[in-house]
Amino acid sequence: MSTHEIKDRFRGFLPIVIDVETAGFNAKTDALLELAASILRMDENGELYIHETMSFHIQPFEGANLEKEALDFTGIDPFAPGRDDLPEKEALTQMFSKVRKELKSTGCKRAILVGHNSAFDHGFLNAAIERNDIKRNPFHPFSSFDTASLSGLAFGQTVLAKACQVAGIAFSNSQAHSAEYDTEKTAELFCEIVNRWKRLGGWSLVADTEGETMESLFGAAN
Repeated sequence: MSTHEIKDRFRGFLPIVIDVETAGFNAKTDALLELAASILRMDENGELYIHETMSFHIQPFEGANLEKEALDFTGIDPFAPGRDDLPEKEALTQMFSKVRKELKSTGCKRAILVGHNSAFDHGFLNAAIERNDIKRNPFHPFSSFDTASLSGLAFGQTVLAKACQVAGIAFSNSQAHSAEYDTEKTAELFCEIVNRWKRLGGWSLVADTEGETMESLFGAAN
């Protein structure tokens, strides 16, 4: 039986990869237009993989600002016929329901957001939660894992497309700036960084030497 459990890897936190597409940079005033989330699981060898990705097209909230430059950049038309969008609260409720079920099944105590330049995604997520008066937020309110920083360390690149290229992950610029696509690529990148670190002995060193001191592992300082 495997002894690897995701609840033990990140101190009881469950990483959920999030990407948002928006109508600007101001989380308080600009519309949230797309939201996607990838749930990660751990296999019997202790390696992360993408279990499921959910994505939502979201209706601009009442009074939301729509910056033309942002819409031109993403190519999103918030009012396109047949867009099949949902109000913010309904999309968040559906996502949070799945996240809470995953928390229960894994024994994790809380979700933690993973994002590429995660402060941006976290800011829009938190603003939508506050705007819709959602009380049961399964995510840590301010902590996150930023794959821009992690890939800068691991691969010397901070741009998502370039980091994926160095990591050997296929990336299509024509499909980028869709929340679902960017979420899955960010999730692949995060999994590769975490799994590569494990293969190099990083996590195993910590897990297998619990209780030992840094001095006993590496010797006393001169």
